[in-house]
Amino acid sequence: MQERSSVGELVRQLRGELDRYSPGGKLPSSRALVERFRVSPVTVSRALAQLAAEGLVVTRPGAGAFRAEAPGAATTGAVGDTSWQEVSLSADAAADVVPRSVDASGVLATLAAPGPGVIEFNGGYLHPSLQPERALSAALARAGRRPGAWERPPVDGLPELREWFARGIGGAITAAEVLVTAGGQSALTTTLRALAPPGAPVLIESPTYPGLLAIARAAGLRPVPVPVDTDGVRPELLAAAFAATGARVFVCQPLFQNPTGAVLSAERRPEVLRIAREAGAFVVEDDFVRRLVHEGAGPLPRPLASDDRDGVVVHVCSLTKATSPSFRVSALAARGPVLERLRTIQVVDHFFVPRPLQEAALELVGAPAWPRHLRAVAAELRERREALAAALRLRLPELALPHVPAGGYHLWLRLPDGTDETALAAAALRAGVAVAPGRPYFAAEPPAGHLRVSFAALSGTGEIAEGVRRLRAACDEVWG
Repeated sequence: MQERSSVGELVRQLRGELDRYSPGGKLPSSRALVERFRVSPVTVSRALAQLAAEGLVVTRPGAGAFRAEAPGAATTGAVGDTSWQEVSLSADAAADVVPRSVDASGVLATLAAPGPGVIEFNGGYLHPSLQPERALSAALARAGRRPGAWERPPVDGLPELREWFARGIGGAITAAEVLVTAGGQSALTTTLRALAPPGAPVLIESPTYPGLLAIARAAGLRPVPVPVDTDGVRPELLAAAFAATGARVFVCQPLFQNPTGAVLSAERRPEVLRIAREAGAFVVEDDFVRRLVHEGAGPLPRPLASDDRDGVVVHVCSLTKATSPSFRVSALAARGPVLERLRTIQVVDHFFVPRPLQEAALELVGAPAWPRHLRAVAAELRERREALAAALRLRLPELALPHVPAGGYHLWLRLPDGTDETALAAAALRAGVAVAPGRPYFAAEPPAGHLRVSFAALSGTGEIAEGVRRLRAACDEVWG
């Protein structure tokens, strides 16, 4: 974390000094910059690389760094008139049964970097201090030395990696029924394209992950919400939704659902599979945080796919949440004719996941550091969850916390009736804390205002306490 902040500070200082040099002029040597700014050679190298990416400097191996030449007239003229695109895009959409315009604000909220000093209660990934950076770096280095590491991989994925994912899913799933994909979001996109034509309804949990709503709408699908409670999706409402819509797809997160944290109960699991089977429908199981279970949670329920004999379940799982947002390695598992359709769309869209990344995944999960990392994260997430829940109950008892999950990375809070969640989120940002308002998590009108508060993207319990203090100030501002 210190290295990253040093790079940013050095970039700012060097950017401010570029006017001292004429275009093409040579900047001080890396050694001179190290001595002047008292930073490491790695920091200097990264800062110069960032300035080069911005087009401000040019680096020449063996010669040094130079201020970039001024851009030519062809690149500095006035921006052309792009208003024609509005007409063209609208005309294309006129023939769509369901418009494919997408609101990605809910997704971008978890991807955007917070401003300086802002506490990130809206993050969707582990804080850098929780990521297995050394293990990932070592795995990538070993992977690069593997024979054939830079050759084209099998389009379905490396057999050993498919076998590892199959063992994790369990049941009768075999490596032949697994496809390696580039992250869970990509896998869900492939799956919905394979299972539902444009204009079709797709049943989703309510509330649900905004990224799923974005995927469905971008594909021209019609999301139909089915409410969940603390035991997961309600089977009677699921059956009614299938009957009313004729849908052939239901997407769910049975384990530590986003955003509620619900776990589909043992009694409801066979009901969900039975209802889908009778409707002739697929259940898409997004098993996104199985590896983020908290210490002391006890045995986890098996994936739905492990109890599925008839090919009802299409299973999605990923390594990303438990490692790094840049480590986008995931898997799709299915049996029956649908597997070939999934494979075809995966190949057309992506060809394959880069082999070095797959080799690195094998190196990572086969190393002794992997189980140690999962245990450390489990203990840390439990500590953070308890610290956040306790701070909220003490400082913000007005916010209802109906369920505290034993896995995942966030809490789902219900706001007092009449609270404007958009105004509260804006006030929180002014107070220096970023939260995720609940509206983007609903496909239809929400029953109440909500906030999703993450505890994984923070540096520790001290930052959690300060974040809740700031959120209290924002609530006082909005509530008067």
